[in-house]
Amino acid sequence: MGIQWVGVAIDCEWAEPMAHFYEGLLGFEIRDLGQGGRWAQLFNPQGGVQLNIQGDPRYRPPTWPEKPGELAKMIHFEVQVDDLEVAVATALEAGGTEAPWQPPDRNRERIRIMLDPAGHPLCLFLRGE
Repeated sequence: MGIQWVGVAIDCEWAEPMAHFYEGLLGFEIRDLGQGGRWAQLFNPQGGVQLNIQGDPRYRPPTWPEKPGELAKMIHFEVQVDDLEVAVATALEAGGTEAPWQPPDRNRERIRIMLDPAGHPLCLFLRGE
């Protein structure tokens, strides 16, 4: 049977800022940025899963950390890095923010929760020795 997972799509209000964020953070290439900033498609130049970004003016960001009765995250990226501080700086430069709340049971020298421009949390974590 010919089934292959080729990508993931994430929602936001406007696709263009998100596309530039993930281009800057992950080194993906934007190959399609259309529909007036409502759609973007990014490819990993080394192959693998692609990233699609779909803009919708009705989008509302998830709450981080999750709170009862509020919109919770449904997916987040786990991004392994060689240098955590450089990765945090790269994410900030690309348009992300450091989440104001970091899990107290996690070592900030090994993992940092960031928010992309649409408010999706993502984890930057130090490659294990």
